[in-house]
Amino acid sequence: MSVANRRAERPLADASGPRCRARKITLRGHVQGVGFRPFVYRLATEHGLSGYVRNQLGEVEIVAAGDEPQLKRFERELIERAPPLARPELVDTSPFDGPSFSAFEISPSSEASDASIFIPPDYFMCDECRADLSDPADRRYRYPFTNCTQCGPRYTLIEALPYDRPNTSMASFPMCEDCEREYRDPADRRFHAEPVACPVCGPRLTFRDPARANDEHEEAALSATVDAIRDGRIVAVKGIGGYHLVCDARNELAVARLRRRKHRPKKPLAVMFPADKEDALRSICEQAVLDDKAAALITSPARPIVLLEKGADYSLAPGIAPGLDEIGVFLPYSPLHELLLSDVGGPLVATSGNVSGEPVLIDNAEADARLASVADAFLHHDRPIVRPADDSVYRTIGLKSRPIRIGRGAAPLEIQVPWQQAVPTLAVGGHMKATLALCWDDRVVISPHIGEMDAPRSLDVFEKVASDLQALYGVRVERIACDAHPGYTTHRWARQQGLSVETVWHHRAHASALAGEHNRSGRWLVFAWDGVGLGEDGSLWGGEALLGAPGDWHRVASLRPFRLPGGERAGREPWRSAAALHWECDRAWQPTRDPNGLARAAWVSDLNCPTSSAAGRLFDAAAAIVLGCDDVSFEAEGPMWLESLCREQRPPVDLKLAKDAEGIWRSDWQALLPMLADESLSAEHRAECFHSSMAQIVVDQASQLREEHNIEHIGLTGGVFQNRVLADTCIERLSASGFEVNLASALPCNDGGLCFGQAIELAARYDRNNADG
Repeated sequence: MSVANRRAERPLADASGPRCRARKITLRGHVQGVGFRPFVYRLATEHGLSGYVRNQLGEVEIVAAGDEPQLKRFERELIERAPPLARPELVDTSPFDGPSFSAFEISPSSEASDASIFIPPDYFMCDECRADLSDPADRRYRYPFTNCTQCGPRYTLIEALPYDRPNTSMASFPMCEDCEREYRDPADRRFHAEPVACPVCGPRLTFRDPARANDEHEEAALSATVDAIRDGRIVAVKGIGGYHLVCDARNELAVARLRRRKHRPKKPLAVMFPADKEDALRSICEQAVLDDKAAALITSPARPIVLLEKGADYSLAPGIAPGLDEIGVFLPYSPLHELLLSDVGGPLVATSGNVSGEPVLIDNAEADARLASVADAFLHHDRPIVRPADDSVYRTIGLKSRPIRIGRGAAPLEIQVPWQQAVPTLAVGGHMKATLALCWDDRVVISPHIGEMDAPRSLDVFEKVASDLQALYGVRVERIACDAHPGYTTHRWARQQGLSVETVWHHRAHASALAGEHNRSGRWLVFAWDGVGLGEDGSLWGGEALLGAPGDWHRVASLRPFRLPGGERAGREPWRSAAALHWECDRAWQPTRDPNGLARAAWVSDLNCPTSSAAGRLFDAAAAIVLGCDDVSFEAEGPMWLESLCREQRPPVDLKLAKDAEGIWRSDWQALLPMLADESLSAEHRAECFHSSMAQIVVDQASQLREEHNIEHIGLTGGVFQNRVLADTCIERLSASGFEVNLASALPCNDGGLCFGQAIELAARYDRNNADG
């Protein structure tokens, strides 16, 4: 039956009848790209209403006419029965005095509106599309790009708004008659599913092996990929937000080869597990310890990587996460991944297809060129990816799953804040784990993870995302917020844009990000612990306690400072931190990496030895002393190994706490050194004692400061608090002391959340200045 002849399930009310009313309803929030208009159509016909529904950029406008009881129920059920991916918010409802309607219809989108635009993230494959994929009778049987209004790519294929097919990277794929019919049918779940496609008209696979004369296509391409993986080869597979480098997670030789070629000797690799049709988590449970909260997150629409403790029967390649007691696991989230995992019949290493630290690659030709030394073969497809979105990563800390990295499925992420920006602002974050935030009015939109800002390609992607977000949301920024460190790529870029620039101190941004996320007024005490960030006195901070609120922070506590030989090199050479602590206390320490004493001589002469109070460097030093971890291949490698040794809580070492000449409370770490160097104690014992002692620093400082100040909220933030042992111990002891502890849960506590903190800090400054003025 055609749409024109379709009748409502309930007879339409007489538009001229005495009980008939008409109302105009406006909603915003997550209402575009999530199947909301077809839902409204079906709900209206179910209640016998006439009228229309249409998109207006970020809002949905509904005019509905019918019996008043049905109208009231309809309004209520717009919220209560909304599709799973939708989060509608009622903006306005009012009587409608206009022309009458003979039926309910879906009207074309309106482009003229100042509405609240929402850009949806990329979604996982829904159960209905998964059923199509495995049904031999379905025309999309084993089609790797099937999708509907409840699943599939969004952020990575939207080129402009409104979200209609001509404004996506699917515009170059004209629909066949069958897809066109589904696309036009309001009763079909693919109604206005903009990426809708099938084997006749949609994107296609290509398998390319440099050792072969000819490429393979479609089903043959998938089969060739499976054969290559089973043979122990590495394949670069193009997905939704970019490429993965894929190999058999059970093949240690393949994993070792991947590490060697990618120059990634020890950093953990994520593992994608096949989703069993009867029990999607069965294969994960065979390798890892899974609780209900982690299971819910793994199977959520975001489908992130979740860090789990290795199980007692763990049998995957040892090289996946060397020296660690947990692995990152995730499920297939696209039809292509589903087919690949099912055909291989086992878990696959699926790590970002990039040059380490850069954004994930998205272009076929660029992947061919830049991954040629890593991948043995390539599985491409011809659907363009507009912008990259790497996988999100979560870890359970404080009995709650918290993001380590936001990406595909979780971002763009919008947070509404209690302050108004003075002018539209772009907050550009820091130098590592780059994200950026577009801010205007009371809205902040945070981008997916971009990468480390050392490489030219990272800056290219950064600039594209900054430009795209402004274009998509219809906002032109007038000001840039950046970190105060003049050496950061983002700081230099901000200065080159010809716009007003405001700097935000690194740890103030950390503190404001936490306070802004929780949106609680009152005085905060925030512990901002990380590797390093430029401090307000010119030293390298990273073990700070800040008192106040966004726009008005004051440092009230810290760690005993020490001078770091080699400065920033200490992040990759933990022996430098270990040496610094010993030399600061006049303790003997002869690093094996400094046989000629050059570092010692530089330290004595104070050459390139910046002063630091960073907690992250204390963890580096402990790893170097306890584990001999002198050099590392990735950030926090030593501290992660140290944390993995911990099994129980030990009594803390008694550490002195006293005020310095400036009135800052300082905890002295010196008493830790004899314990860390005591080889009569096991490495596990020393690791446990160190973590316990660092947690006690937080408790002691908080308790001391409570005696001097009115503290309403306490928070833990900064990359060091990604350490679950440390964070959980702090939470337990602070709670026992009567504190209610807050941690970030929407954004990473690491530098991936800095851009949001910068936005909050500037908005709060503006609000405070207005209040004072």
